[in-house]
Order: sequence, then structure tokens, then C-alpha cells
Amino acid sequence: MLSILIPTYNTDITDLVQSICEQAHRAKITFEVIFCEDASYLYTEQNVQLLGNTSVKRLINATNLGRTATRTNLAHNATYSWLLFLDADVALPSISFIENYVSHLNSSHDIIHGGISYAIDNNDDFTLRSTYGTQRETQLAKKRCKTPYFIISQNILVKKEAFLKLNIIASNRYGLDNIFSYQILKQGYDVQHIDNPVIHHGLEKNDVFLKKSIQAIETLIYYEEKGLMAQDFTRLQKSYLTLKKNKVVLIFKVIISKSLKYIEKNLMSKKPSLLLFDLYRLHHYITLKENA
Repeated sequence: MLSILIPTYNTDITDLVQSICEQAHRAKITFEVIFCEDASYLYTEQNVQLLGNTSVKRLINATNLGRTATRTNLAHNATYSWLLFLDADVALPSISFIENYVSHLNSSHDIIHGGISYAIDNNDDFTLRSTYGTQRETQLAKKRCKTPYFIISQNILVKKEAFLKLNIIASNRYGLDNIFSYQILKQGYDVQHIDNPVIHHGLEKNDVFLKKSIQAIETLIYYEEKGLMAQDFTRLQKSYLTLKKNKVVLIFKVIISKSLKYIEKNLMSKKPSLLLFDLYRLHHYITLKENA
């Protein structure tokens, strides 16, 4: 028995839900699909047609609460003990996607992470997001197991009881997967990584993704100060601590400050450097931390 939960905002999810239902029926499982319109004003007429399927239910947020709070709402309304969370802007690349997860419903693990993949996108407006996605987020389970607590929540199977204890943040912020991942470690839940990815189609333009990356750093620092995030959990935090230990934070900041325009130009280019992206984010982390 499986509850498949999709938070959506201004996205047409008809193809996704139809694929889910077809696969779930083939897998011969008891299931439900619940989607929540997070104060959407686009594609609602298309999505409401899905309610003709008795396995599909809809929730509506009167105001835009964001993905994290919407997921909590979906979890509370779910019937079954296993929850499969999928983002609205993904597609299922495999005809056995649902069946692959069903085979884990008797697992002793609390969370099953299937992973994420990206279609090739040659549009110059999306090169930064596409490059980051394909080089950093697209990983086989064997590699993800080396840092098991880091998950991308676009595609996770999780026990309902565990999720409600882990998803403790209700604010509408960008970058909350880091907080969720840290809570998995802190609360001692067990994660299994498998190769059952979705395809992420909802790419942001370069400038939008860069802005959101800075917002994610703001979120990280905010929850550090709240005591809900360790100071040394992410790669970014560890890089800062290394600079601090070697007493070169100021030197690093001065050097990168002189190169910011060059770095930003590169990140908006056809061939963005993820090394420069890392340095850019680390510079902002240091600056924001000093001003916090």
C-alpha cells in the first residue's frame, strides 16, 4: 500500500500522474495519488481532470506555503504508511519505476532514495543549472552511499512516521534539502540508495539559479543560528572551516572579491565552471556569515 504525493505550483502534472497510475496498476498494488495545488493559478483546469480517476485526490492551499509545508499537509492526508514524494516537474524514465519502489515496501530502511537524472539541454540560458545537475546531482547509488544522509527530496520513498518527524521546517525557503538531510543524520534514520531516478525537467535560467543558490546559503546560515543545522555538515561549511583553521579566510575573500565580475560572467556563459561556482558560493557564505 502506497501513497504517492505531489506538491505542485503552476505546473501541468497530467502526464506524470497518468504514468504513475498506469505503472501502479501494472504493479497490482493498493495506492493513492494525492496532489496539492499550492495556491496555483495556472494549469488548474488541466490538473482537475485527473480527479476522474478514483485513485487520485486533490488538496488546495489557499495561500502559497512552499514545497516543504505542502509536503507536510500531503503527509497528514495520506492514507498509507509508505509515502512516495515526487516533485511536479519530473518524469518517469522507466516503465518499472513504481514497481522498483514497491519491491522495497517491506524494507527495514526508513528512507529509500532513487536519485535524479537530467535530459540533455543545449539551451544556453540553462547551462549553469544543467551542468550542476548532471555533474553534481546525477549520481549512481554506489556513489550516493558514500554520503548516505544527503538526499534530493524530489524522489524519495519514506515511512510516514519518519517523514513527519524529519520535515520540521514549515517556512517557504530555498535550500531546505540540506536541513532535511541533516535531520536524517541527527535523528538516526536509515537511508537506502537505489538506482531508480526521475528525470528533472524544471530547470531554472542561469541568473535565477545563481540567485537561488545564494538564497540556499542564507537558509543554511539561518538554521545554523537556530541550532537546527550543524556547522560542518555540508561541503560548503567544511570548506569554510578549512580556510578558518588555516587562517586564510581574509586572504581568500580579498582574492575572490576582485574576481567576482569575471566569475559571474563565466557562470552565465555556455561553459560555466563548477569550481568557480563553488568559490563564488563560498565567498558569499563567508560574507553572509560575517554579517549574520
